[in-house]
Amino acid sequence: MKDCIFCQVARGEAPSWKVYENEHAYAFLNINSVSRYHTLVIPKDHYVNIFDASALAVQEVMAMVQYVSKLYQDKLGIEDIQIITNAGAAAQQTVFHWHVHIVPRAPADGLDIEWTTYPEWRGDFDEMLEKLQ
Repeated sequence: MKDCIFCQVARGEAPSWKVYENEHAYAFLNINSVSRYHTLVIPKDHYVNIFDASALAVQEVMAMVQYVSKLYQDKLGIEDIQIITNAGAAAQQTVFHWHVHIVPRAPADGLDIEWTTYPEWRGDFDEMLEKLQ
C-alpha cells in the first residue's frame, strides 16, 4: 500500500534503523521505544493484522522474531523479552500493517502489564469450547 508507513519502511522509502531483513520480513528499532532494543518485525507484504496475514507470512515473521530475539540474547545478554502483537483498534493497534513487538525487559523496568483476571469464567470453559466445534 502506497500510504502505509510500514510498507514504506519495508521498501526503503521511509527511514528506519534496520536490525535484520530477508526477502519476506523486516526488523527495525521502534521509533517509539519503551525499552532499549524495542524492535518491530513486519512482513514486507501488507497485511492489516494477524487475521489478514497468510500462513506463510506468519511463519516468516515469527521465524524472524525468534532470530532477532536470539541475536539479542547472544550479542547483548538479553534474557527477558515480551513478544506482543495487536489486532484491531480495541486491542491498541495503531499502525494497521501487521507487526510484532520484541520488547526487552529488565527487573523493575516499570513496564508492568497488569491484567485483570476473571477466575469465575472457568465455569464457562465447557460452553466456550463447544462454540469452537
